[in-house]
Amino acid sequence: MADTKKPRGRPSKFDPEASLEIAMRLFWAHGYEGTSVAELTDAMGINKPSLYAAFGSKEELFEKALQHYIAGPIAFVSAALDEPTAYRVVEKLLSESVHFLTAPDTPRGCMVNTGSLSCSKETAAVKETLAKYRQQFETSLTARLQRAQREGDLPGQTNPATLAKYIATLHQGMSTQAASGASREALLDMTRLVLDNWPSR
Repeated sequence: MADTKKPRGRPSKFDPEASLEIAMRLFWAHGYEGTSVAELTDAMGINKPSLYAAFGSKEELFEKALQHYIAGPIAFVSAALDEPTAYRVVEKLLSESVHFLTAPDTPRGCMVNTGSLSCSKETAAVKETLAKYRQQFETSLTARLQRAQREGDLPGQTNPATLAKYIATLHQGMSTQAASGASREALLDMTRLVLDNWPSR
C-alpha cells in the first residue's frame, strides 16, 4: 500500500519542477483543504514568501499541480481516446486506470476526482476547477463515442452521451473505491463486467 505520509524534502537549491512534484503528491494524497501551506513549504524546504513568489497563492499552486498531474501521471486518459475502436478506448481507459489507482508507490485514488471532496464554501473555486476537468473528460469521451457510432463501430441505438456518462461515473467510482482500499483485482472485475457487456453491432 502506498505511503500516505506527507512527503518531505529539502533540496539544497530551489527547483520549481521538483517542488511542483512535491505539491502534486501532497494535494493528490490529502486533497486541497487537507494540505496546508505550512506542510507545502516544509516539504519543499522553502518559506511562504518563496512559495508565493514562485507559484502565487495556494489555489494557483493547486491549479499548477493539477495541470502537472494531468499532463504526467494521467496522460494515459487522453491517450486512450486515440485507440482505433470505442471498445479499445474504454478497455485502455479503465484497465490502465485500475493499475494507476492501485499502484503501490503513489497515493490511492485520483486527484481530479477526490481533490475537492471536502472543500468548503471558501474554496468553491477549486471544486469548480476540478468539476470542469471532469466535464471536459466526459465531453471528449462523448465526442469519441459519437465518432465511433458514425463509423459503424457502435450500434445506432446506442446513446453516446449516456454511455460516456456511465463510463465517466464508473471511472470516478473506481477512484473512490481505490482510495478506500479496494483491491486491483476487484476493480479489474468491474472493468471486465463493462467490457463483457459492451454494445455489439
